[in-house]
Amino acid sequence: MLPAIREHPASPGDPADPGHNRPARETRPIWEGPAGQAGDGRIAMSLSAQRRELVEAARVLSRLGLVTAYGHVSVRAGSSMLITPAADLATVTGSSVVDVPLDLLPDKPPGVLPDRPPDVPPDRTLKAPADPPLPGPGLPGGPGLPAGAPAEAWAHLALYRMRPDAHAIARAQPPGAFAAAAAVTALPLLHGQAAWLGESVPVHDSAHLLRSADLAARAAASLPAGEALLLRGNGALTLGRTPGLAVARMWLLSAACDASLSALAAGAVKPLAAAEIASWRAVADDLLPRLWQHLRCRAPGESPDAGELRDRSQP
Repeated sequence: MLPAIREHPASPGDPADPGHNRPARETRPIWEGPAGQAGDGRIAMSLSAQRRELVEAARVLSRLGLVTAYGHVSVRAGSSMLITPAADLATVTGSSVVDVPLDLLPDKPPGVLPDRPPDVPPDRTLKAPADPPLPGPGLPGGPGLPAGAPAEAWAHLALYRMRPDAHAIARAQPPGAFAAAAAVTALPLLHGQAAWLGESVPVHDSAHLLRSADLAARAAASLPAGEALLLRGNGALTLGRTPGLAVARMWLLSAACDASLSALAAGAVKPLAAAEIASWRAVADDLLPRLWQHLRCRAPGESPDAGELRDRSQP
């Protein structure tokens, strides 16, 4: 039997609600696991707490130097996702986070592999249409994204649709990711912590910006399993149980790209064996949160609440 949902009302002095204009509690259930980790713990997390967690992860991602003016972080929030706006992540606040319905993505975006018609032999390969030239930010003939949402929010929606196990997503541009994605079709895993990115790290072989449901669906199809995807010429995406863990994986992906490039330059690459990868993945739930805590301390900054108050105080 699941425990009762625990609500988190705003306290009288809560900086997240200084004007007391918000409801005392937001009741859309956001499930989290032990110690605030999203998963199977079945403790309800308030939307305001979810926003604060998202903002902190975004700011840490920025301070780690894994994004410049571009990048975003999102988290599932019931029937929607919360995503950072189209803005420098160093400036994101809880009030600027955008709520995007998960059902905004059409069931079958144009351009993805179609169902096999009954008159097509099973041995004939189906092909998706070629990439369209630089599509706009919305889905042609369909609904657009909410105001303030990054144009590549489609990539988050597509991954949440394809990967029910994905609870949070980070989108960034680690410098080494560009070189690594141009050099390999799948990133070799050379050290144990890299196994927390997946049994392998595929490369999505298209440099188009993921600014349509169509292109986003194609990229999501490149990550049927695992927690990291390199985008040739376009950075990377990582998944996590929380926004912080998605950011920790982005940092790991950056390190894995650097290690692979160095090894390839030396001419001798010996990837981890399948059994070695499995042994490291077995301890990911215990050790990856420790890496996130380390990165939070390594890249300290003002709290999300303090940033919110500072921005509200500007004339």
